[in-house]
Amino acid sequence: MVNQDRLFPLSALTAGTVLSYYGVYLLASHGFFPDSGLFSGAGRPFIVAALLLWSFFTALASPVFPRSRRCWGVFGFSFAAGLILGAACAGRIPGPPALGLAPGTVGALEGVLREDPRKITGGNGMARLDLRRAWTGAGGSGVRTSARGGVTVIFPGGRLDDLKEFGRNCVVYLEGGFIPARPGESGPGLFRAVGVHVVSPAPPLERFRTGLRQSLVSLLSRPDNQSWGSLALALLLGVRDNLDSGLARSYREAGVSHVLALSGMHLAVLSALIAFLFKPVLGSRWAALIGALFIAGYVFLVGSQPSLDRAVIMYLLGALALVCSLTRNPVSLLNLAFIAQIIWQPESGIAVSFMLSYLALWGILHLGVKLAALFRGRIPPVLLGGLSASLGAFIATASISAASFGSLQPAGVLTGLVIVPLTSLFMVLTIVYLALDPFLPFLARLLGLGISALYRGLDALVGFSAGFPGIALGLDPSGTVTPSARFSVLGVSLLLAGLIFAVARRRAAVRVPALP
Repeated sequence: MVNQDRLFPLSALTAGTVLSYYGVYLLASHGFFPDSGLFSGAGRPFIVAALLLWSFFTALASPVFPRSRRCWGVFGFSFAAGLILGAACAGRIPGPPALGLAPGTVGALEGVLREDPRKITGGNGMARLDLRRAWTGAGGSGVRTSARGGVTVIFPGGRLDDLKEFGRNCVVYLEGGFIPARPGESGPGLFRAVGVHVVSPAPPLERFRTGLRQSLVSLLSRPDNQSWGSLALALLLGVRDNLDSGLARSYREAGVSHVLALSGMHLAVLSALIAFLFKPVLGSRWAALIGALFIAGYVFLVGSQPSLDRAVIMYLLGALALVCSLTRNPVSLLNLAFIAQIIWQPESGIAVSFMLSYLALWGILHLGVKLAALFRGRIPPVLLGGLSASLGAFIATASISAASFGSLQPAGVLTGLVIVPLTSLFMVLTIVYLALDPFLPFLARLLGLGISALYRGLDALVGFSAGFPGIALGLDPSGTVTPSARFSVLGVSLLLAGLIFAVARRRAAVRVPALP
């Protein structure tokens, strides 16, 4: 058994990467060191700090020092390497697009859709566009320039269905106006389109993927599935276009909005089904390989999302460890997943879903485990694991949740103990329904009645939980959380986490070993 309380080089590497990545991003977003790059701009202080640490721990790792100090030297090397890695990844976060024109003169853009268009408030659509060309006038008139980078596009609601039919990776020509990011804000800017034209369809494999996706959407949107199909689409495909706004608000006010975002919980349901079907017949290794292929296909179908990508990377790393007969340690898998994802998708680290996903699992693996040890014997075993994990995740994510949503919902700690298992059951029954419908439609309809009843139960339970009061935070005139409120929540979270670690360490120090 691996002792997770020890200082591992991988944990030090991750800590250095986190500190440097977010430190560089915060400095750059607040106007400090405006020039960018690895060895210049906001990354320079962290590179200098890494070199100083490297020099110090090189001396500390000398053979003349005791072994314990040399171990600290390895830890220091890893932390310094993390500082350099984090600065490099932060330097690769895409900035404003290179339009080749003054932003206020842009009247048309051409580029490739890099994600499936989704409906937003007001009925319009939104997607990310990788740029190819820009014009000063509509209809191909005016000055034309080459453009590169990405931009977020708002589409007219009337063209949303057409764009969904063509799907991801089609080439589009847009007429409208470009709105750059305001001073002090980060992001690629916004293009509000008034005219949309599809220039060329996506490649064949992407068209197959879009067709399969649209078939599933049509199946779950049929009139006989209307009551529960929208929730099934959100949980299985991440499509929230048809999700009732009142239900989504209830999930948020109940403190369980994370259930609606594709993440590790959803992947755990799918991987459990794969293990149930293949492990008894093929064994653990072959089941892991088949599961890896299935998960890769699933991500290709639903699209890349930061929280889902984290779960997929951890699953694939765990499957690789199982096939190679290596020890699978959850903390090490989490660290490796963070480093891999921040290198692969450096821009994903600033997404709220990315931060919430990693912090929640960190809270479960560190705070939740220690809370379970502290509460053992005081809380019934049937509730101990789930309650400790839920409380650990809540403490770890409180500061980000407060800054992003303007309130905290402590009731979600208890609500999740019921909502998560019922939602997992809902997903399993929906998958069975999809498997039965082409071959045994009568049984699928009967199962649909049961799913509808479960949906109504979830709706009632979430609505009841949403009635519990939350903790509202102070907002400034622009509607964002005030800095004092953010730091207050962060301070309380750090205090609670430190208290949990201190009590757990003290309890472990005074524990009397059992007699043989």
